[in-house]
Amino acid sequence: MKYILNKKYWASIALLGMMFFGMLFTSCDNNDSQGGSMTITRVFLEDINSTVPDREVSFARLGQLLRIEGSGFSGLRKVYINGYSTYFNVVFVSDNSMLVSVSADTPISDADPSVRNTIRFVNDSHEVIFPFQIRAGKPVISSISNTMPNPGETISVAGAGLTEVSKVVFPGNVEVTSGITSDEDGELFTVVVPSGISDLGGSIYAETSNGGVYSPAYFNFKKGILLNFDGQGSHGYWGTSTSMIQPADLESAAIGTGNTSQGKYVPHRPARIASFDAAKNRCSEVWTAGNGVDNWRAQLTPYIPATTPLDKVAFQFDILVPEIWAQSGFLKICMINNFNGGEWAGACYNYVPWIVDGKAVGVQTTRWITVTIPLNKFYAWSKEAFTFETVLAYREAATYQNFGIYFENSDVKLSNVTGNASEVEFPSKATSVKVYTDNWRIVPLDTPVYNDFN
Repeated sequence: MKYILNKKYWASIALLGMMFFGMLFTSCDNNDSQGGSMTITRVFLEDINSTVPDREVSFARLGQLLRIEGSGFSGLRKVYINGYSTYFNVVFVSDNSMLVSVSADTPISDADPSVRNTIRFVNDSHEVIFPFQIRAGKPVISSISNTMPNPGETISVAGAGLTEVSKVVFPGNVEVTSGITSDEDGELFTVVVPSGISDLGGSIYAETSNGGVYSPAYFNFKKGILLNFDGQGSHGYWGTSTSMIQPADLESAAIGTGNTSQGKYVPHRPARIASFDAAKNRCSEVWTAGNGVDNWRAQLTPYIPATTPLDKVAFQFDILVPEIWAQSGFLKICMINNFNGGEWAGACYNYVPWIVDGKAVGVQTTRWITVTIPLNKFYAWSKEAFTFETVLAYREAATYQNFGIYFENSDVKLSNVTGNASEVEFPSKATSVKVYTDNWRIVPLDTPVYNDFN
């Protein structure tokens, strides 16, 4: 029986073989010749995991392996990438071709401008400098300060590799190329939100010196709004209990700096309640209308299929905490109306933002920010892989289909927050903290993949 390997696998095997034999040698100096003049004609990216394992390129990223074609490489002594002396193995050097890996230590933005985006080849008597763009690792967007801001407001986009952002494209193909600020470490950039963004939402795209990058597809996803207290979604309320937030409890005064309030919003400690006692649950509660009104399947599945893995679907809300919130209190997010308060299990999630790295550090926001909680963080679905269908079916089978949020003020065990064993506990205290939320919504978390070689 004959086995036939396609060109991709022959290239992979050949490259692996070269690398294996190269391990037998350690010198990076070529002593065979003093060297003559050199020319560089083409650079190829060697990637055995790609459908094109030997691809001609005009740039490379840190850690990538390059094959360089030209002439006069015999006698090559040194290779400098962005001015950094880069190791190469003479086994992989012929007169017309060589292999070199871009070191992770190669400077990028902090490289001397005179040598940035160059590869310099040196032998005993000649050198040649080849213009070639060097990029850091692929950029990543990990969070956006507010994913449903007003036009004209500034948002912060956090992640890695976000250097020298030159263009941001918002849903609806709305481009921004000015007023963008990037920090030197590539961990953050800011941009002013334009008008005309699509209400269907989606990803934002950023063009950086390290290439392009997409955010998750949750920006301005207004089709996912469950309740915004201004006509989208229905506020549910009943009875006369002190805890039930009624329409009269909602507030509408403009608050927040930079990212401001949008019409009405809910205070989780209504003005009629001076403070919450310690060791109390279900201190306040606010709900959607529930049965006969909420219909997640009809509203959401045209945009988020029921088959979507639960880690790719999230509950988002905007929050403002104008004074320091610390030591006591949390928001219980309830998938249905079937909780008495105090639970750390079932179809709910307890949001305790003032605990960071196991310590009570407090939280305060001067502007409205967005909180994103993937649905697989809800306790009932955190141990196994589920799909969005599980949540839809769970809600449809519930006696009371209201979605809501409690403010609770009971003791907090660190083990419940982190999921790891701990004896640390934060005893509750009476609190008069102000916590406001708005724009409750279900959003997709899928992120388009940026391909360097589209």
